[in-house]
Amino acid sequence: MIHNGRRKLPYDTEAALAHLRNADAKLAALIDRAGPFTLRLGHSGTPFTSLLESIVYQQLHGKAAATIHQRVRAIYRDDDPTPEMLLATPIEQLRAAGLSANKLAAIRDLAEKTLSGVVPSQRAIQRMADEEIVARLTEVRGIGPWTVQMLLLFRLGRPDVFPVTDYGVRKGFALTFQRLPRTRAVAAADLPAPEPMLRRARRWAPFRSVAAWYLWRACDLSAQNS
Repeated sequence: MIHNGRRKLPYDTEAALAHLRNADAKLAALIDRAGPFTLRLGHSGTPFTSLLESIVYQQLHGKAAATIHQRVRAIYRDDDPTPEMLLATPIEQLRAAGLSANKLAAIRDLAEKTLSGVVPSQRAIQRMADEEIVARLTEVRGIGPWTVQMLLLFRLGRPDVFPVTDYGVRKGFALTFQRLPRTRAVAAADLPAPEPMLRRARRWAPFRSVAAWYLWRACDLSAQNS
């Protein structure tokens, strides 16, 4: 389903918010401060095209990454390549678009693993459990759990993803659930380890994706008030 050019989430967000409010009073207070849940899924694409974009964007600022991604797509007449097309493209041409040697190796591995079936099709991935998707996609060179979690959250709309290694989620958790001095910003030492985050997040299941989105909003609120 499309809403203003973006796809709607495949779960009941009102039910998710009601569950989170009932499960955790502090999270409920954050929801009240942050306002409506406005997440919409990114434009649909295959796992191959989504991960190709993720690899291009790794370790680059948004504008620089977008420029390189645009140059790569320009090779294929401003469209996303198929795995076969990418593997048939001379390495020199891809290097000229701005891809590093490591990223070239990663996107070629992605294409090869898509053709071999390790990376599932869009239709197949819809039927897979989150854990299976993470296990399969992290077989690709340069793809770690965080990248797959972002795909689960923002492309597939899975409701129960909780990226405990994400800086924004960790910072939002510290701001919301830890007693921090108001006289200073959140320091690296304030960021929680995964274990206490996972313990508290058990009460948020099966809607931990929504909780993660509100923890990101906690960072936004902190920045506005600083």
